[in-house]
This record gives sequence, structure tokens and C-alpha cells, in this order.
Amino acid sequence: MAYSYSEEEAEDIERFCFRVTQLLLAHGANPSECPASESLTHFCLKSFKDYFPLLRFLLESGAAYNCSLHGPSCWSGFHIAFEHLCWHLSRFDDETYSSDLIQKGQTLLELMMASSQAIQLPRNFEVNTSSCRFHGEKVQTLYCSLKQLERSPQALKHLCRVFIRQRLKPWPVDDKIKALPLPDRLKWYLLIDHTAAGHEDL
Repeated sequence: MAYSYSEEEAEDIERFCFRVTQLLLAHGANPSECPASESLTHFCLKSFKDYFPLLRFLLESGAAYNCSLHGPSCWSGFHIAFEHLCWHLSRFDDETYSSDLIQKGQTLLELMMASSQAIQLPRNFEVNTSSCRFHGEKVQTLYCSLKQLERSPQALKHLCRVFIRQRLKPWPVDDKIKALPLPDRLKWYLLIDHTAAGHEDL
């Protein structure tokens, strides 16, 4: 959690927030609404390192990663994610912290890319990695991969990944993938967070 609680208190709060979010979605709430100040998805994106499990639940339950009313011109998950990465990597040089942040950022980008057949970016979307005092090259690599996916015709394997993951929603998608009667190599491609599952878990 983002506040100063004991570990037990933080876990209780996280469980409560998770359960409330489940109930809200089950009753038709839109977590990606406009304005951004009223959007739970936007709130979690702004601090994705602290609220990553809840954000993953939202995205795997069908929440839009952009403003659901106006699209990425209003607010964009990709823009917020890179802004968050650069801001933190310009201030903290702790290697463990930075590695965890970059890993979560990469997983978040994959989750958003796997949410739709064609990714939606703000017009003239650019990322200035000069503000990243640490690991700017890794952020630039993530950005270049995103732009390449946007500019290129969608590969069949990407379309299949999106289609299968969409059919397995809602959350937890990765647990459902592991249960599929598919070769491990194919399941490995369908999964998003490879750090959370080794081959022995498939």
C-alpha cells in the first residue's frame, strides 16, 4: 500500500478494496470513466507500483486503459505508465526498487497491449527518457516496442493472444491459461507475467 500501515493492516485494506471493486464491477460500475479524478483505473495507473494487483484485476475484468468516454485524447494508460516510470527512475537509484518498478511497468504495458487487437495511443505520443537518471535505456526499449506494435500490421500471433485472453476474461486470466490443454510453449506466450510462473507451474 502507499501509506504507512503495518503489513497485516495493509493486507486487510487491500482485501477490502479488492472485494469492494469486485462488487462494483459486478453491478455495472465503469472504472475508466471521465473525469479522471473519478476513475479508479486512472488512480491505480498513477501509482501502479503500489496498486498493481488491483490494476491487473481491473484490466483483466475488461476495464479500458484509456478514458472510456473520450479515448486516449483525454487520458491514456500508456502515457500515465511511462510518466510514472520516468518520474520514479529520475529520483530513486535503489537497484531493487528500480528493477521491481520496471518489471511491473513492462507487465502493465503487456496487459494493456493484450487488451485490444489495435493499441490506442494519444496522437503524437512521445516519451522523453532524458528525465530518467537511471535505466533510461530500458524505458526507451519499452517505448520502441510499443511504437513498433502501433505502426506495424498486427501479427497473427498477437491477434490470437488477444482473442484467447479476451475469451478467458474475467480475472484471473493467467490461472485459466495454465489450466488449458495446450503445449507449455504456447501457454508461456499467452501468459503476461512470466516472473509469477515458471515452467514448473504450467
